[in-house]
Amino acid sequence: MTTAEGPERADFWRTTLRPWTLAFAVGIVLTGVAVALVSTTPASLARGLAIVGLLGAAYAFLGYPAARRGHAGLAHAYLTAVCVLTPLATANAPVSAILLFISYSHIWFFATSRRLAVVLTLVLTIGVFGGFAWLEDFSESGTRDAVIQGLIAAAFATLLGLWVTYIAEQSEERAELLAQLGAAQDELARTSHDAGVMAERERLAREIHDTLAQGFTSIVMLAQTAEAELVDGASAGATERVRLIETTARDNLAEARALVAAFAPAGLTDATLREALDRLASRFTAETGIAVEVEHPAQELVLGRAHEVVVLRVAQESLTNVRPHAAASSARVRLSVGADGGAQLEIADDGRGIDPAHAEGFGLRGMRDRVDATGGRIEVGSPVSGGTVVRVQLPAPSSTEESP
Repeated sequence: MTTAEGPERADFWRTTLRPWTLAFAVGIVLTGVAVALVSTTPASLARGLAIVGLLGAAYAFLGYPAARRGHAGLAHAYLTAVCVLTPLATANAPVSAILLFISYSHIWFFATSRRLAVVLTLVLTIGVFGGFAWLEDFSESGTRDAVIQGLIAAAFATLLGLWVTYIAEQSEERAELLAQLGAAQDELARTSHDAGVMAERERLAREIHDTLAQGFTSIVMLAQTAEAELVDGASAGATERVRLIETTARDNLAEARALVAAFAPAGLTDATLREALDRLASRFTAETGIAVEVEHPAQELVLGRAHEVVVLRVAQESLTNVRPHAAASSARVRLSVGADGGAQLEIADDGRGIDPAHAEGFGLRGMRDRVDATGGRIEVGSPVSGGTVVRVQLPAPSSTEESP
């Protein structure tokens, strides 16, 4: 099949081979029958059938393998046979012009470029209609008729071949574009799936860090304190530590169940945000001895559930960082209403502050990710007066966000 630039189109040949072979067989049979009906001498009949047979053999041994293998050399050899045998058949029996339907179509099917197809079309036309003029002894009228008929046949075959070639190439381009589109969609689906998996892993990592890991840290520290008190004979203090261990373990269990079920934090399932913050501060004070003051806004602060989760998790992580790093004696959690109706959260302690050269840990990065996801801002720094301050500003929840 012809192309714009010349390379053979083996795929096209293979996919359209069956109908082309069937059409060729029908054309060969019709030509043979026509030659048998019009032949006036046994010699003419024998020559006609021999030429038709040779054309069939050329397709079987040259054309068909060329189409199956996409072999340009075999295709060119077959087209040479077509351009030789078709004029011989028409010169022997003009009724063999039936073969032109096959020959012209095969030229445009097998030729590897438009230019080659046009040249072969002209060569075949000259051979066939030149033979008609020869049969008329090149008489003026016979030659004129052959030239006119040849021009019409060549023009029709060329225009039809160019049009069919254009349609075939457009179909192939569309098929290639569809294949590329399908591949792109598959790649996009894989990329989206991988991105979703990574995002879910990061979410689970943050949740585990902000809940279970902190709870287990509390349990370990409480257990160590209880052990030390038992050694010192302070059984009452150890009993209180054991009670706190049990409470913390139960809270961790509730958080684990909520995490598995993809629910909101356990602290918010049966309490308001105000109550959850108060409970967080009380437990932190009981575990560490660090006094935590919680300040709530005078008016009711209406937040969506997603914003409440961010506020609670940031408060948890900030207080958790006070425990090992700050060497603080007190901390303050202040929740207020922002100018735009959103939430402002500030967690401050009187500890040693943050070393600017210290790299951010997983907890702080997790807080930034949570706040960024809501469109808010977070600032972490150490004021001149000392200690560490975490400030978070969350935008007002949209009307479509789930309310608490």
